[in-house]
Amino acid sequence: MTAKNGGGTNPGRRRIALLAGVALVLAACGGGGGTVTAQNEFKPVEQTGGKLTVWVDSTRLAAAQLYQKQNPSVPMDIVTYDGNANGSNYLQTKVSLFNRTGSGWPDVVFSSQNNETTWAVSAKFTAPLNKGLIQQSLLEGWAPGSNDPCMVDGTLYCLRNDLSQTVLWYNATLMKQWGYEVPTTWEQYEALGQKVAAEHPGYLVGSAGDTFTPEIYLWAGKCGANQITGPKAVTVNTTSPNCTRMAALLDTLIKNRTLSISSVFSSDFGKNHADKILMMPGPAWYGGSVFRETLKVPAGQIAVAPMPQWSGDTQPSVGNVGGGTWLLSAHSANLKAATDFLTWVTTSDDYQGKLAPGYPAYGPAAKTWLANQSSSGYYANDVGAPLQAAAGQVWPGWGYGQFSQEAIWAATVTPGLNAGKSIVSMLPEWQNAIVNHARSDGYQVSQ
Repeated sequence: MTAKNGGGTNPGRRRIALLAGVALVLAACGGGGGTVTAQNEFKPVEQTGGKLTVWVDSTRLAAAQLYQKQNPSVPMDIVTYDGNANGSNYLQTKVSLFNRTGSGWPDVVFSSQNNETTWAVSAKFTAPLNKGLIQQSLLEGWAPGSNDPCMVDGTLYCLRNDLSQTVLWYNATLMKQWGYEVPTTWEQYEALGQKVAAEHPGYLVGSAGDTFTPEIYLWAGKCGANQITGPKAVTVNTTSPNCTRMAALLDTLIKNRTLSISSVFSSDFGKNHADKILMMPGPAWYGGSVFRETLKVPAGQIAVAPMPQWSGDTQPSVGNVGGGTWLLSAHSANLKAATDFLTWVTTSDDYQGKLAPGYPAYGPAAKTWLANQSSSGYYANDVGAPLQAAAGQVWPGWGYGQFSQEAIWAATVTPGLNAGKSIVSMLPEWQNAIVNHARSDGYQVSQ
């Protein structure tokens, strides 16, 4: 079976080239310790074949099951786990155990986190993918910068599954009814929030009640709270002008109650705000997960526009909320089957283009996914152009450290918000928390 790709490349030829690359690696390296050396020389273990063990979260279970259905001759052991959700560190803990016992590693694993290389490379768990396992011509199909979290010293150690680039979701019906223009700048966004507070009290222009709030607003605003400058180096500055002006904007809209401080997934939000959303900056998955499934907003109302930018800024920037990665084990004794699955699950139109809930990181599959979104009849405009443009605009100054920014925000800023404190007043406290967490994880911190 060959995977469809939607990009014009002959899929059968692509798979032959891929397997040839695997064969070259195996022939060159032979058997060995299944290690990744400091020189990025990959030495696979003896290739004995056997069952392909794949770990997935519940959302990606459908992908593994579809692959098994399409490839019945491939023996598979599909294991579901939490996907390292919310930084649970389950995968890291299990790999540490497997490293001690010398067995148990899955061949391929999905993680909902984008920072697994911060420990998986030093733990010698994840195999280098751009050293012969996967052709560069195929890797070039990923959205610009999307695989950056997987790169360590020029070597690619994982593949990005999906993107969570932010855009501006809005209710096109209400915008037209009230005669409002969709804002293109943050200044216009704030002004419209003030207008809504006066003319339509109770309606929202966004939400600041989730732990990923900084990834929507502060990341998009180029706030240098989390700039990873090396494998174990980070620069933290939460009180820069870029941070304070976005925090001040949020404070203004929280104060006039056009920005909720309830989670968009909470029962409180659904009860009080589901039918009162004028606008909401958020990731690509908001369309289906939040508006259609959680809040049950009727079809034909929700539309997408580019994320606002600060006036005068000529380099558009957006944030990112989530997305996941696939890792291939350096201990796999079944590299051909593992690499074949890894390639299929990240590039196949059958899954990524037609079934995946999130925006695929692989460009050709993303085109199919967008076409399906547009033809669904749910959205009030063509969501393709804004989402596709935003995929290449995620600001690179916000990195993927081993520490969880969402956990830090939840422990530091969220309680203060609920107590009536302003975000601006908590920026120094947020900085101290980031610095402390980073140092506890072994990072050299610059401020």
